[in-house]
Amino acid sequence: MTNPCIICVAITGSVPTKANNPAVPVTVPEQIESTHEAFEAGASIAHCHVRNADETPTSDPEKFALLKEGIEKHCPGMIVQLSTGGRSGAGHERGGMLPLKPDMASLSVGSNNFPTRVYENSPDLVSWLASEMRTHQVTPEIEAFDLSHIIQAIRLHGEGVLYGKLYVQFVMGVKNAMPVDREVFDFYVSIMKTRAPDANWCAAGVGPGQILVNEWAIAAGGHTRTGLEDNMRLDRETLAPSNAALVKRAADLCEKYERPVATWEQAREILGVPLRT
Repeated sequence: MTNPCIICVAITGSVPTKANNPAVPVTVPEQIESTHEAFEAGASIAHCHVRNADETPTSDPEKFALLKEGIEKHCPGMIVQLSTGGRSGAGHERGGMLPLKPDMASLSVGSNNFPTRVYENSPDLVSWLASEMRTHQVTPEIEAFDLSHIIQAIRLHGEGVLYGKLYVQFVMGVKNAMPVDREVFDFYVSIMKTRAPDANWCAAGVGPGQILVNEWAIAAGGHTRTGLEDNMRLDRETLAPSNAALVKRAADLCEKYERPVATWEQAREILGVPLRT
């Protein structure tokens, strides 16, 4: 029972809608129920966005508070990770939920292209978000869409800017950003091992690349992310019926590579994220 694999479930995101897949949870009650199913299937981190009634993304702290409260009630011990992503707001609005003191929050430390826009993360905004996370003792999960983001995260952590243990997630498969590329993935892993040997890393693939990146990460000894935010299908012909189904698929890969799925207790120990009292 060595080297357990943490499975993060990205339950909703900012883009998928029920028109794309009816299983996408949009309302807070739907999100809580979907997260509970994923938790029971093996997910120990919930990566959370919130939506308006018309399914558009928002950074509304009140919605985040309701979602956080519901997950903590129905999924005791699960790590709640709130998104500070740029599709849901601008400027300091993106960190408006950090005073809620979630266990973790996503943090992008550099800019890059997205399918139809620039995902802008200015140095000043990154510094402010990191400072807010430190103030509220929120461990960041670095979302790296490019090699420069990994290097930047290692530097910022070394300088004491980032709170807690360093945790870097490679995001691969976003159109106009880093594609799902095995050679690049292997290089990312090598960079983490040589430049941040005490850090933990995770990998997420978008669309049909999700299952590939899940397998690469699990086989390489890292952690992985799945969920309807990143991919809405089991295969070309079949919509995923739930977040739990995607978590089970990742858990099956853990079994294939003889890695236990991390419990929430193990995930918290690995990432240095204690339960708040």
